[in-house]
Amino acid sequence: MDGVVAVITGGLGGIGAATALELASFGGRMVLVDRQPARGTDVVERVRAAGGEAVLEVVDVRDAVAQERAVGRALTEWGRVDLLLAGAGIADQSRVATGDPERWRAVIETNLLGAILSCRAALPAMLERDSGHIFIVASVSGRESYVGEPVYIASKWGQVGFAHSLRLELQAAGSNVRVTLVEPGLVDTPLTRDNPRVAPLLAQQEPLDPADVARAVVYAFQQPPHVVVSELTLRPVHQPRPEL
Repeated sequence: MDGVVAVITGGLGGIGAATALELASFGGRMVLVDRQPARGTDVVERVRAAGGEAVLEVVDVRDAVAQERAVGRALTEWGRVDLLLAGAGIADQSRVATGDPERWRAVIETNLLGAILSCRAALPAMLERDSGHIFIVASVSGRESYVGEPVYIASKWGQVGFAHSLRLELQAAGSNVRVTLVEPGLVDTPLTRDNPRVAPLLAQQEPLDPADVARAVVYAFQQPPHVVVSELTLRPVHQPRPEL
């Protein structure tokens, strides 16, 4: 773990920022990828205070060239990428008959295509070294359906299928690059706390803290090189099925 080099999309908030801080405790060095740079100074300072190093790249994950630039920053600064956390995501609460198609496009392209492009950007360097670990942050919404978030759910189901397909592709190529699918339940993040339709769910239970998910990521990363934790599913003990 000492000095691990990471690229974290959605790195300035929620699970991304929590993972950055967890890696910092091991002297981690990381590129934090986010499209909201206003939060950047605080997170970078917290990473440094925790013992790590961090630089910020302002990127919309739907942009393949920008994603390659972010990975290139890690290679320029530290010469490799050990860990990719594809965690950038947005949500939508609507019905199929009345929802906004442009918002749906943004959800699918950010959550699903964004994760795919993150892997595309990081894999060449990992394959060259025959080493690395990719984490794709999906959701229990990628395994279970409910009323109120059909397009968000579709994006998460897509991430689940993509992660398993990527693992098989790397396995068939004889690669030692590992892929772990992270599937949290309800997490207290800005994505949920700032959403008036989702926030009430936080009061109905004790939700996951982003640090809970970050510790699970580190657990999977710390396994011996011949071991891959293919899926990590975490949820609050008393999480109800949401109806949004």
